Amino acid sequence: MNTLVVRPTRVRTAGVRQQILLTAQQRLMILMLLFMAAFFLVSMRLLYFAMFDTASRNGSASTAFLPARADIVDRNGIPLARTIDGYSIRVVPAKLLNNRQYLADELHKIFPDMSRAELLAKVSGPRPTYIRRRALPDQVAAVNAIGDVGFDFPREKERLYPQLSLAAHVMGFTDAAGHGVTGAEGAFDSRLLDKVTRGDPLALSIDARVQGVLESELGSAVANLEAIGGAGIILDVHTGEIAAMTSLPTYNPNKLVPENMAARRNAVTHNLYELGSTFKPLTIAAAIDAGTVTSMARRYDATQPLAIAGFRIRDSHPSNRWLNVPETLIHSSNIVTARISDELGREKMEAMFRSLDFDTRPKIDIKERAFPIWPKDWGRLTTMTTGYGHGIAVTPLHLASAYAALVNGGIYRPATITKLGDQAPPKGHRVFKAATSARMRQLLRLIVSDGTGKKAEAPGFRVGGKTGSAEKPGIGGYRRSSVVATFAAAFPMDNPRYVVLVMIDEPKGNAYSSGQRTAGWTAAPVVSKVVTRAGPMLGVFPDESRDVDVSELTPLLWRNGEDE
Repeated sequence: MNTLVVRPTRVRTAGVRQQILLTAQQRLMILMLLFMAAFFLVSMRLLYFAMFDTASRNGSASTAFLPARADIVDRNGIPLARTIDGYSIRVVPAKLLNNRQYLADELHKIFPDMSRAELLAKVSGPRPTYIRRRALPDQVAAVNAIGDVGFDFPREKERLYPQLSLAAHVMGFTDAAGHGVTGAEGAFDSRLLDKVTRGDPLALSIDARVQGVLESELGSAVANLEAIGGAGIILDVHTGEIAAMTSLPTYNPNKLVPENMAARRNAVTHNLYELGSTFKPLTIAAAIDAGTVTSMARRYDATQPLAIAGFRIRDSHPSNRWLNVPETLIHSSNIVTARISDELGREKMEAMFRSLDFDTRPKIDIKERAFPIWPKDWGRLTTMTTGYGHGIAVTPLHLASAYAALVNGGIYRPATITKLGDQAPPKGHRVFKAATSARMRQLLRLIVSDGTGKKAEAPGFRVGGKTGSAEKPGIGGYRRSSVVATFAAAFPMDNPRYVVLVMIDEPKGNAYSSGQRTAGWTAAPVVSKVVTRAGPMLGVFPDESRDVDVSELTPLLWRNGEDE
């Protein structure tokens, strides 16, 4: 058998293979050159935009990542207000397919806070209208489940206040167009909307933790005392920064209720009160400064009411004896304070009040500021009564700033809700001499340790302050049944850091206060609780080994019926 062997033909020679490799290399080089050219063109384009295209840098391309409105945070960066993309629910009546009565019934199930009649009017109206501008996701889903093409759900910028009603009067709120109306929102509207600055949060001086303490303690007292409202403030005595400020009743800026307009009023800066005996330390300080009071031991007649211009000035708890200056403040004597005011005279009394800005709106960087009720007739009687806080009405913030000057060495500075940070505080101006301020720190401490302010004591915090229980003016005179109870305090009194002011509007004398309505029983205990809880948050820790040296004053106090 023959075997046929066939030799395969050579398809490619060495020269052909070399040609193929060369062609492949050339193609690869061309691809690399094309890639490098494309990379070069893209790089040059980006460089051009970075260096020359200012329109893009200043226009919508760069601002697309900025919030529509700057966030607001507390001094520690805790968010108090921010802008989010939220859902709204809108109805276009012309597109509705279902029966209007049926739709109103279904919507009322989703929004029980809205009346059926109101919802029926919205779905029956001639033009598109919003059912809810800030709608929750489950509300959007429920309306969508109705299955009517007449409802739509536009995405809109919404201002959210994640802390709910916390510091509501400090924060304020925005309108439907996204502009600030009150509080920080209104005062800093331009800064919050500016393209240059809105990328940075606005830091307030408020400490959310301290704010929470003040609101909870004051809120509990107002509720337990069945009061109609209250106000509170914690103020840095050296910078004017407000660490906390609250007004009761309050509101939730996330959900504004038209029927609750009164709650939006800031009682700290926008309500006026005759703050009573809390003015007495200011009067005594002015008298010491002026040389009217030269000795703490000098005694004044408080054995009987003081008759002047057809009126009789009385003490609420008569001592029926002669009192020196420390005893005058400890027992809160109207009679002796009126005598000292009379000796001080109108000109110096009025000058002191003006230096504390009691004749103008309170100095603070929000718009809600009331103008004080300044006496029209500064006669002798007015000079006497204003000395103990009657006949002149100011805001609680006026008084808090005055007490800061009273204890910080005598310098008055305006209050602020913005965090100063590394920025130097305002220079301010001198109201009281440094020596007078030192004396007042002793006297205010005595009022808490030995006088009407005992219930404000917070062990280790060296609290000093003054009570004030003023009857509200009404038609035909003062109303004995309506009292404004105030305690103005500072701590620690050996080196004051903060003023704490608590005011309770018309407390009831009930079991909670042992039947008493006065500030020593109603407002002073709130100060004690606030200082105890908030002090460490503010960097002030209790130290019972320290206190104000009042050894030169305590021998002047009459005790236990001893002979004078």
